[in-house]
Amino acid sequence: MEFSDTQKDVIKQWVGEGCNLAEIQRRIASEFGKTMTYMDVRFLIVDLDVAIEEPEEKAPEVDDSTATATPASPEPPPPAPGDSLGGSVTVEIDRLMRPGALVSGSVVFSDGVTATWMLDQQGRLGIDPSQPGYRPSDADNEAFVQTLQAEIEKRGMR
Repeated sequence: MEFSDTQKDVIKQWVGEGCNLAEIQRRIASEFGKTMTYMDVRFLIVDLDVAIEEPEEKAPEVDDSTATATPASPEPPPPAPGDSLGGSVTVEIDRLMRPGALVSGSVVFSDGVTATWMLDQQGRLGIDPSQPGYRPSDADNEAFVQTLQAEIEKRGMR
């Protein structure tokens, strides 16, 4: 889109006044009768060799009237993944999934035994315990499945 030198000077003035891209876009439309996309306005500002100053984020103001109030009790730490279900089973999801796995990770059961696990493309769950022949208790199995479902949902993988 073409602008006259006068229009370019006006746009530079708007930038100098502290207008943001959206405001400049609105002013171009209202004062010059030219409709531009946000991205086109951004390119125009670059072409004009001017920089829009981003407003500094101000620290939140502290209300001094609460400084004399009784300090609040500290919040308890967030529960571990298995703790919220009443068990002590913890589940972690791998950052890099194992080959053939839709999702994979590790688990520590309440008795301290660890295992790796994977969920394949057909939805089958496989567990490989660190101790050969190990079978977790029914309560640990249930806590593992519930915690795993919660972790998968929390990451938006469901």
